[in-house]
Amino acid sequence: MWCYVVSSLWQTVAVMKLSFFCTFAMATIIASSSAFTSRRLMFVRTCSHYIVSTATYESSLQSPNKNYDVSPRRLHASRSTSTCKPMLLSPSSFEMTANEIQMRDDALKMINASIRAVDPYVAVKKKMMLYNEENSLETLVVEDDGVEINIDLSRYDRIRVVSFGKASAAMALAAGEILSPSSKQLDGVVIIKDNHATAQEIELLKEMYNIVVRPASHPVPDERSVAGSNEILQLAKSSDSRTLVVACISGGGSALFCSPREPLTLDDLMQTNAALLSSGMPIEKMNVIRKRLENGKGGKLATAAFPATVLTLVLSDIIGDPISMIASGPTVPDDASGWDTACRLVKEYGLEAGGEYALPDAVLNLLRIGKEGLLEDTPKSSHPAFCGSPPLCQTVLVGNNRAAVMAAANEADRLGYNPVVLGTRIDGEASVVAGTYVAMAEMLSQQREQYGVKGGSVNSYQIAKLPAAIIAGGETVVTIPAECNGKGGRNQELALSAAIKLKEIGLRDVVLASYGTDGTDGPTDAAGAIVDGASVERIELTLPGRYAHDAMKNHDAYNFFHDVNADGSCCSSHLIQTGPTGTNVADVMITLIK
Repeated sequence: MWCYVVSSLWQTVAVMKLSFFCTFAMATIIASSSAFTSRRLMFVRTCSHYIVSTATYESSLQSPNKNYDVSPRRLHASRSTSTCKPMLLSPSSFEMTANEIQMRDDALKMINASIRAVDPYVAVKKKMMLYNEENSLETLVVEDDGVEINIDLSRYDRIRVVSFGKASAAMALAAGEILSPSSKQLDGVVIIKDNHATAQEIELLKEMYNIVVRPASHPVPDERSVAGSNEILQLAKSSDSRTLVVACISGGGSALFCSPREPLTLDDLMQTNAALLSSGMPIEKMNVIRKRLENGKGGKLATAAFPATVLTLVLSDIIGDPISMIASGPTVPDDASGWDTACRLVKEYGLEAGGEYALPDAVLNLLRIGKEGLLEDTPKSSHPAFCGSPPLCQTVLVGNNRAAVMAAANEADRLGYNPVVLGTRIDGEASVVAGTYVAMAEMLSQQREQYGVKGGSVNSYQIAKLPAAIIAGGETVVTIPAECNGKGGRNQELALSAAIKLKEIGLRDVVLASYGTDGTDGPTDAAGAIVDGASVERIELTLPGRYAHDAMKNHDAYNFFHDVNADGSCCSSHLIQTGPTGTNVADVMITLIK
């Protein structure tokens, strides 16, 4: 989804002092996190395009009791093996250099490694284990940042798995496999984005673990989202003190777990979602409003399940991993916001009546009544579901953006680059962030020359030696005018902006890739895009009628990069098309310089 705030510090990036880069890098470096191994991804190169497919799930996903074959689990490929439309290029300055071709290959290997590192199935398996003692005692052990949580299963008769988000199927599969050997009754409900679970996975969850899968729409919810959410809420309300609820939550959960608060309708929420996305509001602020409009968000799923025990496993897609904001925090107390906060955001982002992104009247009226103290707010830490010792509700982070970023950096190091990690809190307008990366690449590229500015050696103040890899994570934002009809996503827009800036300053032997780890960038079939200093010229000269500056103005990066074969299959050498990856930990940006 479109996110986030524009940093005024980054708006002037054409000329930057050497010391800025040292300061910028040191201020944003984040400590590394262990990367999770996962099902193998492989890149297949055909006519300068890369297809990402999944070869296998780990063999441990296979059940010893039934011969369910869940491999190979093929993800949507970006193109078939048909021949690409010829580009009719003569040797010229807009062809890729040998360095750029190699860096493109290397960038795609780094993308591959980063997605493998945050596979949700492996992440859950790594964090949670079931122990059967000799005296028949069963203990569920969950690792939480070096601390073990031990849950004595003799206290429960039933275990329920509820899961929602883009990674919900894989997370539920892992939970089901871990929990099924116990003697407890197992059931559950999974809400998954369309095409984010295979037929084999759906059958395995139902037949082996008694967990049903409900596909639904994302990013705008539909009637199926409401039906699945109400099914989960009813399951929670029917739980008692002898029930353990295992909630698996991942990015995309806010839209998929959607139950309108009376008197609101689904149409009210759909209009609200569309307005929030268009406004450029960051995800954590969107969720402040969403929590007050629905029945399960902001801790209300946990209080619906009370007095059951709730163990929540979270795969984070938000900068900084704020647990209360991921999927709008359905199982944690909402102490940080209230009706006043939500109403202030409405005014700040032009969501009031008559504003550029006006919310429906019913929503604005509900927020007004809530602010006047006439409606119950979200549950706080004082609720008995959260204040016990130990508390009935506990939350464990199983994966995040940092794991993906560090895996990309490790792969860069393996390939012979000098990696610099700028952290996982990169935000701001996509086009502005792109300018910062290009400015950094320009500075690093000056090592190709013997001397830099003022007659001093450029090596004195560099943050890395060449070849260098600048790697960062986070989520940028693209603010869309209400009348805009362009097609794209924040990663494609970042890449297009970078390509324009690289062309303007004539910088070559630099490759930039920006992509969403879930495989979806905006309402497109691309995860992002990969560009070099001649990308704009190549496209404009070989595909008549396409102009980079027009595409930027109209926020139409996808249609600028996209090209097709005669059979309709994609033939773009710039779009990164993985299909649904089964995970979601925000975005990763890679800039390579030789």
